[in-house]
Amino acid sequence: MGYENVRFSEGATFLVTGAAGFIGSNLVEAILKLGYQVKGIDNYSTGKKGNVEIFIGNQNYTFIEGDITNLDTCINACEGVDYVLHQAAWGSVPRSIEMPLFYEEVNIKGTLNMMESARQNDVKKFVYASSSSVYGDEPKLPKQEGREGNVLSPYALTKKVDEEYGRLYTKLYGLDTYGLRYFNVFGRRQDPHGAYAAVIPKFIKQLLANEQPTINGDGKQSRDFTYIENVIEANLKACQSSHEAAGQTYNVAFGGREYLIDIYDGLCKALEKDVKPIFGPERAGDIKHSNADISKAKEMLGYDPEWSFEKGIEEAIDWYKSLVNETNNTMGVVKYPGIK
Repeated sequence: MGYENVRFSEGATFLVTGAAGFIGSNLVEAILKLGYQVKGIDNYSTGKKGNVEIFIGNQNYTFIEGDITNLDTCINACEGVDYVLHQAAWGSVPRSIEMPLFYEEVNIKGTLNMMESARQNDVKKFVYASSSSVYGDEPKLPKQEGREGNVLSPYALTKKVDEEYGRLYTKLYGLDTYGLRYFNVFGRRQDPHGAYAAVIPKFIKQLLANEQPTINGDGKQSRDFTYIENVIEANLKACQSSHEAAGQTYNVAFGGREYLIDIYDGLCKALEKDVKPIFGPERAGDIKHSNADISKAKEMLGYDPEWSFEKGIEEAIDWYKSLVNETNNTMGVVKYPGIK
């Protein structure tokens, strides 16, 4: 179980795009701990410099400040790389509704630039972040690959297009691509700030500051919240998968189902807070329920997640509590523990 015993050939080199972001920086850390070479690339549009600086001084790490919408930058970054873990993208369903042209540029053109660069550099495996949002208005649970509905946002559409390019790059050019449909990932280094912050870190931040959080809708929507360790495992297992598994997409989750109001109540209890939430309008483009069938990833990738929601949320709460500035009880300057 997990990824601690995953092994690659000596001198294997990984490129992680979005390396200054939440998922990207966790991938960098995990690969460095396993003893392999890592290149990271980010333009800091959403990533944090603190997520890069913690690895400065590690002889196995090289960071490139660059933009994936620039093809030459991507081609140069892929030089000498065995495995690409493509995480760079702009997230958030509501923000994509406000900025559809920008999402097209970054999430589709940027991903295509990376696939083409990987092809030209004879990269062995190209693993990329997709999203559970591609299931759209398909109501059946659990969500199963091959049974998708109409997408509900520009963000979801960009991920759907990425998946089609991934399929074509395997079929037409022989590049082994693996699309990972993430289901509501949470954990250390996830940014709790901003209007588009993910719900778990945002709730934790507000409760620690004795603020009254807003829940969009009635709180009865459900999600398959997935701890970051499971996502790291899926990426590394995909890099070891066969060519027969390439050109396809895979659900990456734990396979559970948590209701938002229950999560909120649990956080209040864990943090010893008695704060009633505000119930606001539902967000446009959001799906009501999400729960993943992970049997395909288990069979084809050897994915065997060991981090349940309960286990992950305990770790996440402890991590965010460690960031609290004792003088004003809010999230202060982030100093990440990492590899030196």
